[in-house]
Formats: sequence, structure tokens, C-alpha cells
Amino acid sequence: MEFFELKCKAYLKQDINFKESFEIISKYISYTISTSHLKNLHFQNSFKYYVFSSFYPAVKDGIYKKDLLCEFTIRTLNKELADVLNNHLRENINNPFFLVLSTQTKEVKEFFIEDLYTLTPTIVSISNSKYWTLQSSGDIMLLVKLLHENLVKKYNSLYRTNINPTQNFIQRLQILNKTPQTIQITKNGKKIRLFGNKFVLSPNSDEISQKLAFLALGAGLGEKNSFGGGFLVIKKD
Repeated sequence: MEFFELKCKAYLKQDINFKESFEIISKYISYTISTSHLKNLHFQNSFKYYVFSSFYPAVKDGIYKKDLLCEFTIRTLNKELADVLNNHLRENINNPFFLVLSTQTKEVKEFFIEDLYTLTPTIVSISNSKYWTLQSSGDIMLLVKLLHENLVKKYNSLYRTNINPTQNFIQRLQILNKTPQTIQITKNGKKIRLFGNKFVLSPNSDEISQKLAFLALGAGLGEKNSFGGGFLVIKKD
């Protein structure tokens, strides 16, 4: 089991608000996919098996300034998609917001995971128009259950298996935010906020739990990963 990580260097053509950066990067990636032989992936209503970070390093005022040189990271479980992005992201020269100057791709093999930290908000829906937050639900066990079930579905879809582990892959979960974190997108011309949370979590040590944790690292935790939701990093002390 492995995933592919692309470190992308970017030049900003105009000021970009952090809240808008997720949708801007998402559209940049989607456009690249839609102009390749993988264009059907762009239109499929299914798991995309990729996730990305926002721009970094972070900016104190929340505004990435015009002419800034910065980076963002894309991860995917799909080697063919990684190759397409590596070869074609730089061709999107007419994007009004930014330009990818270079990409560096590496393959990451499965390894033992002790702790994971959510760098971007992790989105979990509990109905068609309601997302899990401490304020809307507060049921931690429901949150853990939904995160686990989402990863199992991703795993079975990707590897065409039918695993149904009785033990949740999460051993420990700590919510880091007191108020919901948001990702802003536009749908049908309207601004929509997706409510999520940031966690530190520790997966169980058994084989299936470790595979699910690695899958989350490579393709995102929770939902809306193709909008940047649930991008994980290894927690460092």
C-alpha cells in the first residue's frame, strides 16, 4: 500500500484570502484533471482518492499576498492521477489566481502510524444539510463511528474488497477547536460554508486500523477531500 505526494511551488497572481484558498486550489486541480485523459474522474460522483493542503507557510493576517511564492501539497492513492498532476499542473497558465511553477513527487510506502493531526478542517455530515460539530451534536462516539465508516467505504471501493472490521480504527481522538472550522465553497453562485473540526487522533495498532489510518493520510479523513477537507500530517512533539 502506498500513496503519492506532490509538493507544489506556486506564484500568486493576486491576493488570496485563506478562507477562499481551498476552493481556488480545488478548481485548479479539477481543471487540470478535466483537460487530461482522466477527465471522467472530474465528473464522477464518487471518491476521488486525493486531498490537498492550503498554501503554506501560514500568514498571520489570513491573506496570501500577490507575488508571494508559496507551496501546497497534494496526496493521492492513484499513481495515474499523480502522474497527470505532476505533468500538467504547470500548464494551467491562464488561471487568474496563481501559477504552479514546479512539482516534486515522491512515493510513500505504508508505515506504522502513532498519531495524526488534521491540518485542515475534517468534514463529517450527519444529514444532507447538517455537519457534525460540538454545537450541533456533541456525540463523540457518533463522530468516531462516521469517520471509521467513511474510511472503510473508501478502502472497499479502492481495493474492491468487503472488509467490515468490528473494531473502530481510532483508539483516541482529541478535538482541538472550540468552535467549528470552515471550508468555503461556491455552489450555484452561492457561498457555502462546510463546517468541520481539527483533531489529534491515535489509530489502533492492528493491521486493518493501520491500513485505514494510512489511507486517511493518503486520501484525506472524512468528507470533501477534493475541497481540501481532512488533510493530515504526522503529529510531532
